[in-house]
Amino acid sequence: MNVTNGPSALPPIDPTSLLAGAETARSRPVESAEAIARALDEAPEDIEVRLAAYRFYFYSHDYEAALPQARVILSLAARRLNIPQDPAQVRPEDADFTAHDFAPGLYLQALVGIGYCAVRMGQTDLVREVLSIAAYLDPSDRFGGAWLLERYETGLAEDM
Repeated sequence: MNVTNGPSALPPIDPTSLLAGAETARSRPVESAEAIARALDEAPEDIEVRLAAYRFYFYSHDYEAALPQARVILSLAARRLNIPQDPAQVRPEDADFTAHDFAPGLYLQALVGIGYCAVRMGQTDLVREVLSIAAYLDPSDRFGGAWLLERYETGLAEDM
């Protein structure tokens, strides 16, 4: 029997309190980085903490640090959708990727985020792999995976 309340239950994770100090990323980047690191240590499986970490590193142009965050977000979204962890095995019928629901949108955004980081890091194989999957799963290109892949293939991604 699982205990969901009472003295032995774990308190819910409060991402806001875990991320205290990270909200001043531009004016106090060192303190923000420390807050992000603490939050990741305390709640590595919390989607809000991972999103905050991804955004912090992404907007700091630290794509090497943003990439693993996007990969974990992709994995967490796949788990929520109950789809394969390997994006190459995911098919459009595995989830309603056209829906405006949190998990399918997050999955597609994570794929595009991985692709963007790969573009910035010059990882050609990864760019083509994940952005092709994003384009396949998102035929309306709501999240821009096909657009980014086309810009990359035509050499226009450097202008971004």
